[in-house]
Amino acid sequence: MPDKKPLFITGIGTGIGKTIVSAVVTEKIKADYWKPIQSGDLHDSDTLKVKSLVANSQSIFHQESYRLTQPYSPHKSAAIDGVVIDPEKIIIPETDNQLVIEGAGGLMVPLNDDFLMIDLVKQLGAKVVLVSQNYLGSINHTLLSVNLLKQYHINIAGIIFNGKADANSEDYILKYTGLKLLGSLPEFDKIDKEVIANAGDLITF
Repeated sequence: MPDKKPLFITGIGTGIGKTIVSAVVTEKIKADYWKPIQSGDLHDSDTLKVKSLVANSQSIFHQESYRLTQPYSPHKSAAIDGVVIDPEKIIIPETDNQLVIEGAGGLMVPLNDDFLMIDLVKQLGAKVVLVSQNYLGSINHTLLSVNLLKQYHINIAGIIFNGKADANSEDYILKYTGLKLLGSLPEFDKIDKEVIANAGDLITF
């Protein structure tokens, strides 16, 4: 069980399973969940997806700070919506529970002209759970993400591999970075509350 410092779920890129990992972690430790910025899919947001996959009655799902209508990088979506994302308005929810925070995209995603997702991680004082997935180039993307987090002096709780296993790549990443392996999640044929609950047995803190 982690301490009460918020856990920020980020990934080495877009579309590598942050939302599924967020649901698994939220369910396993019965945490609260918060996605500060949602870009697009407001009727099927990540908050709604995670809420639909979490079975426990303890987790609270907090309102996003920004709900942007277009499915682009937050700075572009905000510009289309005629707003500028103000980091000072992204205020961490008050809770006595563990909080899982899901990012948008990777660490270098811009929120405005001079503020990146990694700056938000730093601002919120969270520990990072880094989600990686095996594909050609993923070692590079993972090591770059880890080096950036270390450059920003951000505490990394560990790494979760999501999807098809590749022992060669995973062993290299873990050996090079020295990160703790929090677990590995397979490709799921279906995703529902039971699958998410059972997947909690595959990760540890």
